[in-house]
Amino acid sequence: MKKIAFFDAKPYDRQHFDAINPGYRIVYYDVHLNKDTAPLARGCQAACAFVNDEVDKDVIDALVEEGCTFLALRCAGFSNVDLQYAKGKLTIARVPAYSPHAVAEFAFALLLTVNRKTHKAYIRTRDFNFSLVNLIGTDLYGKTAGVIGTGRIGQAFIQICKGFGMNVLTYDPHPVQIDGVQAVELDELLAKSDVISLHCPLTPETRHIIDAEAFTKMKVGSFLINTSRGALVDTGALLCALNNGIIRGAGLDVYEEEAQYFYEDKSEKIITDDKLSLLLTKPNVMLSSHQAYLTEEALSAIARTTYENLDAWFASKPLVNEVHA
Repeated sequence: MKKIAFFDAKPYDRQHFDAINPGYRIVYYDVHLNKDTAPLARGCQAACAFVNDEVDKDVIDALVEEGCTFLALRCAGFSNVDLQYAKGKLTIARVPAYSPHAVAEFAFALLLTVNRKTHKAYIRTRDFNFSLVNLIGTDLYGKTAGVIGTGRIGQAFIQICKGFGMNVLTYDPHPVQIDGVQAVELDELLAKSDVISLHCPLTPETRHIIDAEAFTKMKVGSFLINTSRGALVDTGALLCALNNGIIRGAGLDVYEEEAQYFYEDKSEKIITDDKLSLLLTKPNVMLSSHQAYLTEEALSAIARTTYENLDAWFASKPLVNEVHA
């Protein structure tokens, strides 16, 4: 029986992986994978990691030293992995798609929340405060949504926007033709969009794609939604844009420095990240902790594809989801 070290394991992970385990011995650890925790994989033939685990050269060396030949990423992104260093040492596969609808629906939920302030209304009425003051939103019908990234999630988000009667502009270095949608250059999208939603991977080219210069090009009073990767947005520039009233609000499910905070209960801790603390003080920011993917369907798909990747590796079959440098 092959033994797998499963890092950053949460109860919902265990539930869905245990439900369809085809016969692996899984050792669950609730800690992140990093150079200090990698030795926990001793005696395991593979390790399983998530989006905020650290897979740099030290971790790769440690995993290999402990006997791991394969790393199964149970996520789509791999910007946290040193693929160049892993080449020839550790084979890596990912879950390229699980439920694009889960993320797209959550992105639109963030937009609706930050626009119509339903979270504030809920808190008010719980305290028997039935005032409507400062709860004014704006119609989304007829507005323009700018979608950056037209992969599966971006396309699902576009369909929701169209269902709300919105016009849609897209920007993608590799544009996809979508009926009723106009592909434009980034500057035009920034200037014309009432809502900008990010659905692209984090690469050297997309890092801080929304920076101080980008905010100066945006329509005043627009919304920014990010359910992709935190580092797509320059947090300092976002704070300035919020302070200066350039954007009407932001819905964020990700944050640049989220790895040390997200997925954990930090309610009794002092948050030393001043930018994160400032974001949480803004009345027009809705921040959630990277939960856009979190549906029953997505969790089941992640477990299924992860096991398929493991099965293929141990059976010496082609790895359709392998990631390369």
